[in-house]
Amino acid sequence: MTAPKTLTAIDLFCGAGGLSEGFRQAGFHVLAGQDFDATAGATFAATHPEARFLPGPIQEVTASQLLRATGLKRAEVDVLVGGPPCQGYSVYNHQRGADDPRAGLFREYLRIVEGLQPKWLVMENVTGITSIAGGAIVREIQRGMAKLGYRVRMKVLKAEEFGVPQERRRVFFIATRTAQPIFFPAAVHGPGLPNFVTIWDAISDLPRVPNGGAGCSLNYASAPRNEYQRRLRGAEQVVTNHEAPQLARVNEERMKHIPPGGSWRDLPFALLPQGMRRAKRSDHTKRYGRPRKTDLACTILTKCDVHWGAYIHPVQDRAITVREAARLQSFPDSFVFQGSRTDQYKQVGNAVPPLLGFHVAKAMLSAMEAPEAEESTSDAIPGELFDLSVAI
Repeated sequence: MTAPKTLTAIDLFCGAGGLSEGFRQAGFHVLAGQDFDATAGATFAATHPEARFLPGPIQEVTASQLLRATGLKRAEVDVLVGGPPCQGYSVYNHQRGADDPRAGLFREYLRIVEGLQPKWLVMENVTGITSIAGGAIVREIQRGMAKLGYRVRMKVLKAEEFGVPQERRRVFFIATRTAQPIFFPAAVHGPGLPNFVTIWDAISDLPRVPNGGAGCSLNYASAPRNEYQRRLRGAEQVVTNHEAPQLARVNEERMKHIPPGGSWRDLPFALLPQGMRRAKRSDHTKRYGRPRKTDLACTILTKCDVHWGAYIHPVQDRAITVREAARLQSFPDSFVFQGSRTDQYKQVGNAVPPLLGFHVAKAMLSAMEAPEAEESTSDAIPGELFDLSVAI
């Protein structure tokens, strides 16, 4: 009997390695990662000891360097994954546009594709990419992949439908130069399916920490209470990256007035920030939000700042920790994020949720094993079709 082939992957713009981790969990062998952020690279290197990390600007990285790092030849890489930095596309960036330097980094991804000629491509980004310049960037990505010999499909995936306890929308491009079909994963949570994983499902076994309290290596508060916690804890015995940022005294006072499900609207007028005292009640809907235990988290950003979003702990008067943010992103507890706490939040917020990456990778494995005739238009959206109305 022939041993199964080891499938290989390279991750561009890898950050801390969220997408890599998802593919690794699905059985891919991640051979290399590349990123400009050296601190995120330190996290990637520590959590992907089997991979080679290539630091520096993508503009200075060549396909030949990646091939030397992996020991592979051109056209031997099974999949090239990556998410060019998304800030240029995000609806949270009010100066976003096609002229933002970050909005052109997908061309560097395509340059590496041309040099590597991998069998499959996975590119991920925020949904804001679909509305820049009337969809011109999306069309350029699709045409660029097609010019290099790839069939490409695009679809918006909702992280919560794949077991991530967070409302998060991301665009995925999947492309191949093989004869295999292109599949996107089918939802596994939602109406008619198992319930969404909630915030409390994700973090209820983590120990209490005070506002500003340190927590280097703490004991868990309980045994795992559900399958999600068991999956993320694995064999870990202690909790890391679990330190609450020190909030100002005025914010401590504000949090006392905000119930689960509440927000800035629950604050006495005297405690409202000066800039919000003329705000309409329909404005700033997530600011100073305290989610309910049964809620999905709002999108985890690079700053879990209570002034900008619903990042107050459901039952404790503090902001969520890096570890709690990582749990809400589906990172295993074995990931120890490097650098300052600011760096750590940034790494978590910039990442693709590993569990979402896992389901994308599993769908790709199904496609690799399927005959060409099995491709279904219900699972693969034609490349030129995309919904410009979907918000991040």
